[in-house]
Amino acid sequence: MPVYVSNEQDKVYVGKDLIKHLEKLGFFVLDGQGLGVREAGIILVDDEEIRRLNREYRGIDSPTDVLSFALNEGEEVEGADFLLGDVYISMERAVAQAEEYGHSLLREVSFLAVHGLLHLLGYDHQTEEERQRMRQKEEEILEEFGLPR
Repeated sequence: MPVYVSNEQDKVYVGKDLIKHLEKLGFFVLDGQGLGVREAGIILVDDEEIRRLNREYRGIDSPTDVLSFALNEGEEVEGADFLLGDVYISMERAVAQAEEYGHSLLREVSFLAVHGLLHLLGYDHQTEEERQRMRQKEEEILEEFGLPR
């Protein structure tokens, strides 16, 4: 499977079903772009680790919900058969946000995974137009996968 999921935290229970779900969702996202076989990693971490990554790579000393690290940052994604990069998701942030937004943890982690994978594929949200385009794509993918808002 082209999406590898690793649970690197122990603060939020993550069962095999969630791991398999994220692998299938990741494959669905990558395969649905019509770009050929791609690989990516999804790493589930705690707030402490994502804060460290956010501080080290973005200069922001606070936890965040999701970070993406593309191997070919700024390059157009063409062709097939290569590693796109890794997506880090804070499970503690996901739990808090699921509660805040009034939906399931599965929906929140799925949203964060899709968001991160789209970043690896070149989507961004620096402008309002980019933000709207990315949000629309996120919701389309989640709805097609059976996780509507």
